[in-house]
Amino acid sequence: MKIAPDRIAAIEARRDELQALMATGDLSGERFVQVSKEYAELEPVAQAASEVRRLRAEAQSLQHMTHDADDEIRQMASEELHANGEALAAADRKLALALLPRDAADERAAMLEIRAGTGGDEAALFGGDLFRMYQKYAEKQGWKVELISSSASDAGGFKEAIASVEGKGVFAKLKFESGVHRVQRVPATETQGRIHTSAATVAVLPEAEEVDIKIDDKDLRIDIYRSSGPGGQSVNTTDSAVRIVHIPTGLVVIQQDEKSQHKNKAKAMKVLRTRLYEQERERLHAQRAGARKSMVGSGDRSERIRTYNFPQGRVTDHRINLTLHRLPEILEGEMDELIGALIAQDEADRLAQLDG
Repeated sequence: MKIAPDRIAAIEARRDELQALMATGDLSGERFVQVSKEYAELEPVAQAASEVRRLRAEAQSLQHMTHDADDEIRQMASEELHANGEALAAADRKLALALLPRDAADERAAMLEIRAGTGGDEAALFGGDLFRMYQKYAEKQGWKVELISSSASDAGGFKEAIASVEGKGVFAKLKFESGVHRVQRVPATETQGRIHTSAATVAVLPEAEEVDIKIDDKDLRIDIYRSSGPGGQSVNTTDSAVRIVHIPTGLVVIQQDEKSQHKNKAKAMKVLRTRLYEQERERLHAQRAGARKSMVGSGDRSERIRTYNFPQGRVTDHRINLTLHRLPEILEGEMDELIGALIAQDEADRLAQLDG
C-alpha cells in the first residue's frame, strides 16, 4: 500500500495540535472528551509512522556498513539488514492497517440472534450449542451476556435466542459470525448411526443508542396481551407481553419473557432500535461499496459460512478455507484462533482493495 507522506505529516501535525490543546487544561469536560478521542485515534498512526521512519533510517546506515572494509562488520551489517527488512515490512503493514477506515460500530455492544434452521429438533439443539459457545467465548473476553428473549425446543436447545453482548470491542470480534452455521453429527435418537445435517442462522448486529435512531411514537403500534408459553411452563396471568410494530418499515418485535410489561417494552424497543440501526448501516454500506462485497464481511445471513463436523472433530470456515481439528475446544468458547483468522483475512482484503 502506497502511503502519501503529506497524509502522514498532516496526521502528525494534528496529533501534536491536539496534544498541545489537552496540555493547556482549558478544555471543558465535553470538549476534552472529543479532543482526547480524536487524539486516541491519531496516536497509533503517528507511532506507526515514527517506527517506519526509524527502521528506514537504520536500513540506510546498515546498507552503508555492508560496503565497509572490515569483513566482520560487513557480515554483521548484512545479517542485521535482513532482520531490519522483516521488521520494516511488519511496520509498513501496521501503518497501513492503522490508516484503514475504521468501522464506527466496532467498539459497540452487539445483539446476537440465533435461529434454528433446517433439521427440526436437531437444529434447535445445535442452536443451543452455538448460544453456549458464544456465551463461553464472551466470558473469556470479560463481556456481559444478557438473554433478551428465547424460544426453547421441547427436545432442548433453542428455536430462537436473542441476547445482548456488552463489553470492549464486542462487534469487532463477533461481526463475522453472521450467516448459516451447519452441523454434521449423529443425533441421539438415530438408531442406525447415520450422520444428519442441520443448520442454524446467526445474526450479529451492532447495538444502537437512543441518539443513533430517533423513533417517533406515531410510527409505532404497540399491542399488550397475555403471555403464552410451552406446555408445562408457568404462563403469565397478567397482560405483560408486548408486540411493537414499526409502521414505516413493517418491522415487528415481540417480547414476553419478563413478567413486567415495562421491562418487556424496554427490551422490545432495544431490539427494534438495533434492527433499524442495522438497516441504515446496510443502506450506507450499499451506497459506498456498490455491488462489491468483502469475502469475509458480507454479513449475508443466507450464506453458509461454517461447518461443525462432530464425527471428524473439525470446524471448517468456508470463507477463508480454514479447518481446525479442535471442535470440542471451540464449542467451549476457545474461538480466538478462528476469529483472529477472520479478522486477519478482512484486513488483508481491505488492504488489497486500497492497493487495487
